[in-house]
Amino acid sequence: MRGFDGTTMQFAKIEKQITAVVLVGFAVAIVGMAIRVDRSSAKLSETASLQATIPHPVLGFDRNDYPGDDALPALRRTFSFSSYWLNNPPGAKSNSWLGKRGVLARNDFGYLVLFNGRASAELKSEAAAARLGASDANAAAAGATRDGFPEGTVIFLDQEEGGRMLPAQKAYIYAWLDGVKAAGFRGGIYCSAIAVNDGGEEVMTAENIREHANGRAIVFFVYNDACPPAPGCSYPPNAPRPSASGFAQAEVWQFAQSPRRREYTQRCAATYNADGDCDPPGASGAGALDLDLDSANSADPSNGRR
Repeated sequence: MRGFDGTTMQFAKIEKQITAVVLVGFAVAIVGMAIRVDRSSAKLSETASLQATIPHPVLGFDRNDYPGDDALPALRRTFSFSSYWLNNPPGAKSNSWLGKRGVLARNDFGYLVLFNGRASAELKSEAAAARLGASDANAAAAGATRDGFPEGTVIFLDQEEGGRMLPAQKAYIYAWLDGVKAAGFRGGIYCSAIAVNDGGEEVMTAENIREHANGRAIVFFVYNDACPPAPGCSYPPNAPRPSASGFAQAEVWQFAQSPRRREYTQRCAATYNADGDCDPPGASGAGALDLDLDSANSADPSNGRR
């Protein structure tokens, strides 16, 4: 009987051990499933959160001449933001935007704050260009402060010339960006997102500026009116995403210009007026306003309404 009892006890002990192992394994499996479910839920939650924060692009306009106080209510029915020049726009001898920040705000416009930069012909050397960039940055910051824009407002440096930037151009641009930042504002740039052949190499101005920026934070406002990807002079209910401009980092995209550039817009020529201009919806004739059309990831691309 003792031998039988001992064997029975051994079997009972083994059975308990097996049961314990099975229970532990089952518990581990349950915990693993819970972790996987938790991770999946977290991933879904993170994705939903990211989707919720991705802004829906909105339409805006820019032009060299202020459109007039009376035109703002009608323009606001289509556009969420407007350009605002701090100095004389390209080719202009005066600036009609000065002092208009308040009336734009009363009409609920966001701002695309612009500063007209120097052409390459004005930049004689890298050292002189850097000094000029710093001086122009001070002028841009002073202009923004004068017109009531708060610190942190994005000021876009207008650079009309495309292709690869020359050394003096880069010296000017980066000195300007550094100076604007030192003054408490954020630096942006308006430049081309159209790739052109330069010495057998495809060069895009926006990418050329970004890749030599040495880590500088730059907000990009790019122009690419070539159809496609540009939709031409149109006002789609869903504004095109700036990243569709050809430059993925773009925050603002100018997709139509007035007058239209025929070499880029043959496939969307019918969307423009017969005279080649792009007018607001419902406008025509001599009194119509010619506009450049923009899309942006924010209704206030310069964050100047604060």
